[in-house]
Amino acid sequence: MTSDFLVIGAGIAGLSFALRAAKHGKVTILTKGKAEESNTAWAQGGIASVLPPDLRAEGDSVESHVVDTLDAGAGLCNVEVVRRIIEEGDDAIADLLGYGVEFDKEDGRFMLGKEGGHSHRRILHARDTTGREVARAMLKAARREPNITLLENHFVIDLITSARLGAVTNDRVLGAYVLQRETGGVTVFRSDRVVLAAGGCGKVYLYTTNPDSATGDGVALGWRAGATVANMEFIQFHPTCFYNPAATGPEARSFLVSEAVRGEGGILRNAKGEDFTKKIDPRGSLAPRDIVARAIDREIKKTGAPCVYLDVTHKPPGFMREHFPYIHETLLKFGVDCEKEPIPVVPAAHYMCGGLKTDVTGKTTVRGLFAIGEVGCTGLHGANRLASNSLLEGNVVGRLALGEMMRLYPPDKPHMDAPPIPEWHHGDVAEPDELVVIYHNWDEIRRLMWDYVSIVRTDNRLRRAAARLRNLKKEVREFYWGHRVNADILELRNLVAVAGIIVECALRRRESRGLHHTLDYPETDDRFKKDTTLRKF
Repeated sequence: MTSDFLVIGAGIAGLSFALRAAKHGKVTILTKGKAEESNTAWAQGGIASVLPPDLRAEGDSVESHVVDTLDAGAGLCNVEVVRRIIEEGDDAIADLLGYGVEFDKEDGRFMLGKEGGHSHRRILHARDTTGREVARAMLKAARREPNITLLENHFVIDLITSARLGAVTNDRVLGAYVLQRETGGVTVFRSDRVVLAAGGCGKVYLYTTNPDSATGDGVALGWRAGATVANMEFIQFHPTCFYNPAATGPEARSFLVSEAVRGEGGILRNAKGEDFTKKIDPRGSLAPRDIVARAIDREIKKTGAPCVYLDVTHKPPGFMREHFPYIHETLLKFGVDCEKEPIPVVPAAHYMCGGLKTDVTGKTTVRGLFAIGEVGCTGLHGANRLASNSLLEGNVVGRLALGEMMRLYPPDKPHMDAPPIPEWHHGDVAEPDELVVIYHNWDEIRRLMWDYVSIVRTDNRLRRAAARLRNLKKEVREFYWGHRVNADILELRNLVAVAGIIVECALRRRESRGLHHTLDYPETDDRFKKDTTLRKF
């Protein structure tokens, strides 16, 4: 299979790139499951953007959005990247409107929300299912485009690079080995322009707001291909994930109560009804996510309570039903009427701020390989993401990536000399007969990451995690080469790789900054005001 552009992932970033690239050649989009299962589709809150002066909130400006982003990023943001992406926010919204995204309006004007860390109302939203609306419109546009081939249930095993084929200089991407999940066959997809847009790694933790598909595939693929990784110690924990031990099913375990609820006046309280966050930060429940998540973690550990509570009972009757219908209905399904009783919540792994190190166009250190959306580390987020900047980044960097790719590798001038690519070698083709081993290892990785590498860390915990992960990597490697590959094995392989990268990055940062908080180095240290970078050799 050959195409001009190969895109791995079908969220806002991958689709933003693909819809433009289709004007310049054939585009193949691969997703390991259903296209609608992306992290984008799970995004509740919205997309942050400073609109034109006649549409924005009074007093808001690009400069104000830049300042808010830099403040949240705790000194590690790339200022030029932040400014470039935020300045393009208006064009990003115009893009989405052009694809048919319907944001909430009142009297013909966009209804703008406010979330933690933002100084003004600048969040466009579609009720409390913004990501689903964005995914719907963009996928509809992609499926209409004749130059785009969207293949679901195609799981990328590994990228193919010239170094993998024996080249010692001028490493470049040549394509990918891809598992067709329905048949079990492995196909070579050739392209010298590859875009990784496969989302995040939330499932590396026991509790996460991410869908089951978020197993760090993009970072693992780029890492094994030789791309530099940066800042993976900064894992954002969303402060408010629904907590109810009696509720069952994946929706209950990972149900996010959007930050927009706090933006509209929701207050975090402990079991005594106290607004405990005010003791930590004057912004209280609207402080940046890292501060709020640590405040909740501290309160839970101090009191021994299993959770804290998000209180919206002071809002007028019908407020939640009107403004957050999905959250309201889902909570009712689990026996919580949020208009009459507080919502039990705990922090959960949400987004990573690191990823494959790129410039603002998504260009990685491997020729022809770009990483966009959550997979890439552009420098926008620094040590902590500002709420609702993620969808903005995905759209903007998707557009910039195409421009840079066309400049460096125009389709009418192929930059590869088509070296032969060997077919996939299955090795021992026996089917996995011990699935319990896979599930046990998966569970162990997620539990040890939650216990040792979550909101508050210590060197001792990190070293324990690193030691156990080394053994798990060996077990997974033996399982991978000893059995015919399937999706379960591939996800486990990617999970253990990303877990190891997170721990290694965390051990190298001997300070507390943003989302990385360690009891051994509780203060911020200017000697570490730099990216943590790793590369596989």
